Amino acid sequence: MSGRRKKTAGRRTSGRKTSGRRTSGRRKKTVASIPARPELMRVRRSRVHGRGVFALRRIRKGTRIIEYLGDRVSHRQADLRYEHKDIDDNHTFLFIVDRGVVIDGGVNGNDARFINHSCDPNSESLIDDRRVFIEAIRTIQPGEEITYDYQIGRDRTDPPNVDEIFACRCGAGSCRGSMLWPPRRKARVASKSSTASKPSTASKPPNASKPPNASKPRRTSAGKRA
Repeated sequence: MSGRRKKTAGRRTSGRKTSGRRTSGRRKKTVASIPARPELMRVRRSRVHGRGVFALRRIRKGTRIIEYLGDRVSHRQADLRYEHKDIDDNHTFLFIVDRGVVIDGGVNGNDARFINHSCDPNSESLIDDRRVFIEAIRTIQPGEEITYDYQIGRDRTDPPNVDEIFACRCGAGSCRGSMLWPPRRKARVASKSSTASKPSTASKPPNASKPPNASKPRRTSAGKRA
């Protein structure tokens, strides 16, 4: 499952879960921690939004770049922490692990919370053993900003301007204009006019004749989209 964020109390994302075998007995899978690697990346100003995380050297595809750290709280605790947050503020650091746990990167978090969204990302979020990691999905060159798709989930209670609140400015050719997922459906354009009527002949004088060499009016092709 690809990473997705939830708006209610901030950056609330559910990352892609890794597949694996179930172990029998008391054996439990151990996920190795990722040590801090200041030589790999650096936080600085971003053209996309605020601060971002940039590669200092080449990062190969499949590399687990960083773990998303912060306070591990329940959904209710996360909502209570940010219940007075302005609805028009999209700056948040909450990340969904599962139905019971949310990571609040704004408290005791690390540099992972500064990784920006992109509609054409070079990384993705994934969940392994209830821990969240950011992993490269292609080779990242030195100086390139590290990004992943937030895929913030839509809710029935969203305000009409929710896409403006969570507007995307990643600049990618495939940019959908919003950090929300799924993309907003485009309004259908009617292919034919249901109210088209023939010209009225009420005002036509009796016994009126057509002008010489008059041509029949041509039908315009219907169904063009704006």
